[in-house]
Amino acid sequence: MKSFARVAELRSFTRAADALGVSRAVVSTHVAELERHLRCQLFHRTTRRVGLTSDGTEYLARCQRILAEIEAADEAVRRTRLAVQGRLRVDVPVAFGRALLIPALPRFTARYPELQLEVQLNDRVIDLIAEEVDLVVRLGPVREPHLIARRIVGTRLVTCASPEYLREHGIPADPDELRRHKLIGQLSNTSHRPYKWLFQRGAVRRQLQLPFNVSFNSVEARIQAAIRGVGIVQTIDLMVAEALAAGRLQVVLHEWSAPGAPLMVVCRNALHSSPKIRVFADFAAELLLQYRRRVDALLAG
Repeated sequence: MKSFARVAELRSFTRAADALGVSRAVVSTHVAELERHLRCQLFHRTTRRVGLTSDGTEYLARCQRILAEIEAADEAVRRTRLAVQGRLRVDVPVAFGRALLIPALPRFTARYPELQLEVQLNDRVIDLIAEEVDLVVRLGPVREPHLIARRIVGTRLVTCASPEYLREHGIPADPDELRRHKLIGQLSNTSHRPYKWLFQRGAVRRQLQLPFNVSFNSVEARIQAAIRGVGIVQTIDLMVAEALAAGRLQVVLHEWSAPGAPLMVVCRNALHSSPKIRVFADFAAELLLQYRRRVDALLAG
């Protein structure tokens, strides 16, 4: 149809071929196949000129409308894919959402005003497909083969407590001494039991099942409890950097700090397949990388 319409508009097979970027033979073949399909002649051909038959004139009008509709449909799909618009559902850890994401949201929403962002804050591992979530920020490895994961930053596990708690109860010098202290545990969302604590000094790596006085299913709740002197907590450094810098928490067993799980951006499809997913993934990664640098500076100081 495109070949036929261009020949009709330019009254020349040669000029139509040039406009379409193909050979004259290709255009001639297209028109001949179209005529065979329609079982009628579309052009009067002479050595000097090409003119439409009556059938060709009627067919051209219809073809032009059809081709215009196809072009409009193609353009609409291209605009949708290229533009950052529509609904985007994301799920992020509570602490990340409150401390980093929400304060930075005004500049993100101003940059993409046609995006309807829906944010879930929770500390459990969700099923992206079952809960119809487009992207999550997750702590730890991703084992689901159907998900696409992008590692953003690494973390370290730190064990800490408030200065008031340590003045009253003393500072543990070894991981085993923690059994004589009040400890704040993190409940697993699957087993509903507290996680073991991990320690590493050089090549020595220890995992301890400790007695906990109180446990939470929220990272933020554990940190707030530790700040208020409830007991000792172990968590990733990114979550407590501000409290450590402000003196509300103090690291113990510093030489036993172990590598923590990395923070990942996870989605159902490749990041490049959806502009809205890609821009939010980049935005979340930028926030985490900036905060990682800030935390490193705070802890070094």
